[in-house]
Amino acid sequence: MSPKPKKSDDQKMPKTQKKLAKEIIKHALYMKAKGLTPGHSGNISARLSAETPTEQLSFLITPTGVLYESLKPRDIVLVIHDETTGKTTWDEKGLEPSSEWQFHLSAYQANRDVKALVHTHSNFATTIACANLEIPSFHYMVAAAGGKIIPLVPYAIFGSKKLSDGVAKAFNNHKACLMAHHGQLTGERNLAKAMELTEIVEDLAKQFWALKQLGEPTLLSDRQMNEVIKKFQTYGQQNIQ
Repeated sequence: MSPKPKKSDDQKMPKTQKKLAKEIIKHALYMKAKGLTPGHSGNISARLSAETPTEQLSFLITPTGVLYESLKPRDIVLVIHDETTGKTTWDEKGLEPSSEWQFHLSAYQANRDVKALVHTHSNFATTIACANLEIPSFHYMVAAAGGKIIPLVPYAIFGSKKLSDGVAKAFNNHKACLMAHHGQLTGERNLAKAMELTEIVEDLAKQFWALKQLGEPTLLSDRQMNEVIKKFQTYGQQNIQ
């Protein structure tokens, strides 16, 4: 009798984890194809809350320094954060997680409604971020990011606690932010929604940049933006997760 073939690393993965890893790869390839981030810059993650104990915050994230075209489900790194001890671990025999895993963790901790995160160096969002500007309420769609503005996180080197702390502050009451001299980060209830918000932020940044060429944009008032935020709470198919 011939020996049974060994299972590949992909086959050994739990089904739910493998499915989510495949979805992360699909969206990574999408953002690259759409020109939302150059080379292997940027990163994507998604929470695994349904599979882990309540005292753990676990998420899958793209590895550091790997071309998206070469990714396999086994390459997507499972990061586990113990909320009791504050310790964060991953399988050290595999690939290293994105060097920016810390601000993913901080965003998830700050906004428990966020289940997926997309970080890109998209052209116009990065341009606005490099000008050290937030995106103000020039258009009602700014409220898609959860507030009256899309805030700017002050510059800190990638992978640093200072940057993570800035992201945590932004995500405490928003679902997107710009990071000065860096790029943008968006979060939503699933990967498809997070990617959609990434494209919305990039489009808003492009419009804001164009308006700045004409002078200072006219802004919607706090009252007008509050009306939009309230309306967004019941807009669309709210029962779809």
